[in-house]
Amino acid sequence: MSNLTHLDESGAAHMVDVGGKIVTARQAIATGHIAMSAEAAHAIRSGTALKGDVLAVARIAGIMAAKRTSEVIPLCHPLPLTRVAIDLVPETDGVTVTATAATEGKTGVEMEALTAASVALLTIYDMAKAIDKAMVISGIRLLEKRGGKSGDWNAPTQVSA
Repeated sequence: MSNLTHLDESGAAHMVDVGGKIVTARQAIATGHIAMSAEAAHAIRSGTALKGDVLAVARIAGIMAAKRTSEVIPLCHPLPLTRVAIDLVPETDGVTVTATAATEGKTGVEMEALTAASVALLTIYDMAKAIDKAMVISGIRLLEKRGGKSGDWNAPTQVSA
């Protein structure tokens, strides 16, 4: 029917059986950006947003999201994560988020890294929306993955929209 691993021969969605795969070290890194007004960016950088420390809360939200990915992405396996790191870079026009997830397991952690980056960005939006409701989240993508049967992968440096 398809080369998509989450579809069976009849086209029905199913969870991939990873039982026969070997345990390997795996890591994935994802990124995204939230653009905002200079006022909102300044409030985040200076720690003066009314809801509190936006970056600290976004970091915790990203970590929590990675740990719960299998609860919100229907066909993801629950994974014993060995590391989740959220790097937040405040800029004059927004914040760039980079999320790293790692495990020693039978399947990759790409979805955990992407979920972590996405939720960290959504948390920034939530905490700064009183200042700027027109913020734009964009560029959420996988930067790299390491380990597993398919090997290592790095995103191309140029991305088309």
